[in-house]
Amino acid sequence: MSNSQTPEIEPLSRTQILIAMAVTSIVLFGVAKLWLYLGDSQLRPPTMTVEALGIGIAIGFGLTGLSSIVYAAWATYRESADLYLAMVLDPLAMPDLVWLGILPGLSEELLFRGVMLPSLGLDPIGIVLSSICFGVLHMTNLQQWPYAVWATLVGMLLAFTMVETGNLLIPIVAHVTTNFVSGLAWKLKVRS
Repeated sequence: MSNSQTPEIEPLSRTQILIAMAVTSIVLFGVAKLWLYLGDSQLRPPTMTVEALGIGIAIGFGLTGLSSIVYAAWATYRESADLYLAMVLDPLAMPDLVWLGILPGLSEELLFRGVMLPSLGLDPIGIVLSSICFGVLHMTNLQQWPYAVWATLVGMLLAFTMVETGNLLIPIVAHVTTNFVSGLAWKLKVRS
């Protein structure tokens, strides 16, 4: 992907990125709440256990490792990820990575795995449909399709985990861990 194919995106400030993360999280929480209110499904609750925390952290580190492999092996994905990550991570300070982990990790998991997945069905069709919606959320433009494909695959793994364990805490912790660790690794890479 050359610069002539990449649309010029006005860089956002740190404050704008943090506000965008907060507003997006509030909107996703609102959609989840509205879905629960209007639908007949119930939220799959997170159950706090040491085992669930450990499994979530392990999955998060596993996803981060897999992402590194995909990043190294798939040039189109690497270009797409670099564009997306530069836009989101460049303006952020290191302590902001905590918010990068928590806000999207919590709100996206509540909507996609906590509400949408049970509503669509705790079966392969529900897993695929909720994961495609999750992937589309991560596509800022058509050139970001590789990033959206990866997000869809990650969503499938997180949804499968939710279906198999019945515990929403595991995909939440995995998502938060992945966002934080991947963001930290990317920031450290750019600094060096």
